[in-house]
Amino acid sequence: MGNVVPKQADMVLGYMEKHGAITALEAMTELGVMRLAARISEIKTKRRIPIKVSLKYVKNRYGEMTRVASYSIGGEE
Repeated sequence: MGNVVPKQADMVLGYMEKHGAITALEAMTELGVMRLAARISEIKTKRRIPIKVSLKYVKNRYGEMTRVASYSIGGEE
């Protein structure tokens, strides 16, 4: 068989362990994960790993401030 591709949830967990947190944009651009919220739900429910959700403000492409969710490994908020 060919190369084994890690599950997206594994990639998301690894990214959070290495970088501390992940946003949907980072998941898409860095990992190719399009449905981060679904992977976070899988990590929380199936793997029983607590995930902390923080909202932060960033500028969008039009220079406007908008909120995005940032997920990290840790206690529930």
